[in-house]
Amino acid sequence: MNLDEDLEEAAGSAALPGEVHPGVRRARAWLSRAVEPGTIDLWRYVEDVGPVDAVRRLRAGAAPERIRSLVGARAHEDATLADLRRAGRCQARLVVPEDDEWPAWPLHALTVAVAGEPLHHRDQSDRTRAPVPPLALWVRGPARLDAVTDRSVAVVGSRASSAYGEHVAAELGHQLGERGWTVVSGGAYGIDAAAHRGALAAEAPTIAVLACGVDRVYPAAHGALFARIAESGLLVSEWPPGCAPLRHRFLVRNRLIAGLTRGTVVVEAAARSGAHATAQRARRLDRPLMVVPGPVTSALSVGCHELLRDQEAGAVLVTSAAQVIEAVGGIGTDLAPAVERPTSPRDGLSDIAARVLDACPVRIGASPERLASVAGCDVLEVLKVLPSLELADLVQWTGTGWRLSPPPERPGAAA
Repeated sequence: MNLDEDLEEAAGSAALPGEVHPGVRRARAWLSRAVEPGTIDLWRYVEDVGPVDAVRRLRAGAAPERIRSLVGARAHEDATLADLRRAGRCQARLVVPEDDEWPAWPLHALTVAVAGEPLHHRDQSDRTRAPVPPLALWVRGPARLDAVTDRSVAVVGSRASSAYGEHVAAELGHQLGERGWTVVSGGAYGIDAAAHRGALAAEAPTIAVLACGVDRVYPAAHGALFARIAESGLLVSEWPPGCAPLRHRFLVRNRLIAGLTRGTVVVEAAARSGAHATAQRARRLDRPLMVVPGPVTSALSVGCHELLRDQEAGAVLVTSAAQVIEAVGGIGTDLAPAVERPTSPRDGLSDIAARVLDACPVRIGASPERLASVAGCDVLEVLKVLPSLELADLVQWTGTGWRLSPPPERPGAAA
């Protein structure tokens, strides 16, 4: 059955509950190749008339001129069956908004954001920055898209990362995975790869949002990494199989990394970087934005520090997965534990006891009268606190007076 016949049948019949008519899926497959994602006017047109009627009108030349111009020469092309077969060969599938698997709740933030865009295309945000929901998603992997994005965090950063940044990203990925959270990133060199590998080391699912077809490996050196992700997690793309990783597509896909997750963590980012762009998308979607600080001498952390300095960005400084989960998790249920501080026998001493302790000499014992004079208190007060200080092993009696107890010997010091 050709595309037009499939669309006609889909337009004239109603799908059974819980099922998606093949014509609807095929219409969205056609749209994913016919027009570049991120186009506000086309998304609004599909929302208004539905995917089937949108494709029928575009192919018949009956759509508004502005919409036809977005498709251009692709209007009479049809590679839907080839795309679906190619996806099947690599165990991928096309997930559409009509599917139960569609992550409607996470992507609702994009729907809300795009509602604020002007009606005239000249006043709208540039396509690479526009908060447009996807028309469909090509997904490769066994996990359900809605399930793994329900508790997910984006971890992004520089491709030319430092050893410090990769260590932090891997630790975050591992700790988040251990706590049942999905790590979402872009599958690139540097921070992205380290975060994915950290999650995989915890045997947790992770999602790589690609700027090319899910059957392509880019960068080429990540073939083994993508294969591991596809075994337990997901490779996700708006572009059909076979599409090349063109430069502008990386900017477009950043909104998905921010939109599919509950919050975004920037580990390392130069002053101008893709990670910084993803942070801006998260900010526009009112999603929590978290930043890992770096050395002030590192050019790779300039973008991180600028985000922290920008009060309007509302970025939160984080140093552990527990702090990340506190920012994105449930209120009162995902609180990070308090930072453990070293304790000392001096903790909790009263003012008088602390003053008497400070008055005690190190070597030669001093009388209570001498201690009272140095501490600036009464002799009776000194006599009251000395027994408790001795029980705490802070002071000792020398036979002629009181002095500080010597510190305990370290193991092996005598040898």
